[in-house]
Amino acid sequence: MIHAPRGVEDILPSKAFWYSWIEKEAGGLFSLYGYQEVRIPTFERTELFLRSVGEETDVGKQMYTFEDKGGRSISLRPEGTAGVARAYIEHKLYGKKKPWKVYYAGPMFRYEKPQAGRLREFYQIGVECFGEESPLLDVEIIQMAYYFLNKLGLNDTEIQINSIGCKDCRGEYIKQLKFYLKDRIDSLCEVCKRRFESNPLRILDCKNVVCKNVLEKAPQIEDFLCSSCKEHFDSVKKELDRLKVFYVLNPYLVRGLDYYTRTIFEIKSSHLGSQDTICAGGRYDDLVSELGGPPTPAMGFAIGLERLLLSLEKAGVKPSIACLPCIFVIGIGQACIQEGMRLASLIRSQGIPAIVNFANKSLSAQLRQADKEGFPWVLIVGEKEVEEKRYILRNMKSGRQLYVNEKDFKILDKILKGES
Repeated sequence: MIHAPRGVEDILPSKAFWYSWIEKEAGGLFSLYGYQEVRIPTFERTELFLRSVGEETDVGKQMYTFEDKGGRSISLRPEGTAGVARAYIEHKLYGKKKPWKVYYAGPMFRYEKPQAGRLREFYQIGVECFGEESPLLDVEIIQMAYYFLNKLGLNDTEIQINSIGCKDCRGEYIKQLKFYLKDRIDSLCEVCKRRFESNPLRILDCKNVVCKNVLEKAPQIEDFLCSSCKEHFDSVKKELDRLKVFYVLNPYLVRGLDYYTRTIFEIKSSHLGSQDTICAGGRYDDLVSELGGPPTPAMGFAIGLERLLLSLEKAGVKPSIACLPCIFVIGIGQACIQEGMRLASLIRSQGIPAIVNFANKSLSAQLRQADKEGFPWVLIVGEKEVEEKRYILRNMKSGRQLYVNEKDFKILDKILKGES
């Protein structure tokens, strides 16, 4: 027997319905803010990700990379922003509509240790906006992410924000941080010892208690922001306050990708453990130019659907639309089953779901099946019903039955509502 590889999962219908519901809600809300859907390739040239997320970042080291038949190095996408930025440049969208506002949904791939809410093939919903430098965009994007989670039913999330400045002011901060940590490096965990040279900012985000203690008196990036970055972040905080979008300042908040600049944020759920971040994002004003395009300010976020689903489940949230087929069509005998197929087509033409039972079983056996599978209604088609062209519509909850004919199918939705 062949099993699925470790770190991936089959999303069966009962769970796939949740994904579809979330994606539909996302598209509905994001479109209200002027965002349109974009679909990007599942794999790209490896160079794209190495130049964007960074070769020495955790994400850069976790990529699924292979050589195709043409000898080119290809990687499955570990995140969505780089691919969207590449599309923005390749199609010269910087010379057209400004700003360019898009959202996407789909699978991402990273070779991580599988655990609850973290798989090697995982799904994200992301939002990206190119061509707007105003701090008001930062506020709108944070607000939009928060509203989306709230709309789904998560009412106990916490927004954390920080600014990691631009390349100029961040460079001086990294220099001072390394100077502070130099004599304390032996006290850091093994992961942070490696990060000291490759990505020292990530040490700030370490969850190890020992590392947290080492960082208690470390310099904070807020004290090193240049005047432009400080003014930008002050405007973000002021507008969030004005709009009553509550947040927590977290001076230790950093992101694990090299392209981030200035404002960054995370939204955390109280329903999860240490892996409590379900949404994260920020500015990446240098990414487009680093990938060969013109200088372009940009910002976005991504939501991990696996963690989001865990949070929704623990919060007791249920999708707001029904997923069970409405009418179970029962035919008594082969000829009646075939007639049931014709009637089911008429029912579906009215936008009402209908499933025909092809098993040639007794009426009582089929009623038990309909009850077991949770169908609220059955349409019984027997020889007498076919002859009289009147069919029995039965409410499985109340047991009430009424006769309907083909003309009634045109108002069947009203009949169902009246009998519910």
